[in-house]
Amino acid sequence: MSQPTKTPSESQPTQPASLWQVIKSVSASMFGVQSSKNHHSDFQQPSFVPYLIVGIGFVLLFITALVIVVNLVLP
Repeated sequence: MSQPTKTPSESQPTQPASLWQVIKSVSASMFGVQSSKNHHSDFQQPSFVPYLIVGIGFVLLFITALVIVVNLVLP
């Protein structure tokens, strides 16, 4: 049996994503337009915590925006 070979990008340790990269990734994911390359890159990151924090922030902003719009539309 042969061992599966890893591509050079899989064998190298990845650097943590910058805050801007995390924000771009989370916003693309929320709109459903994230590329497969970025998706795989996100899952190779050493920690999911930055994505979790930014994701929770985006959800809270979305809920706040919905509440504001509903309050403006309904008397």
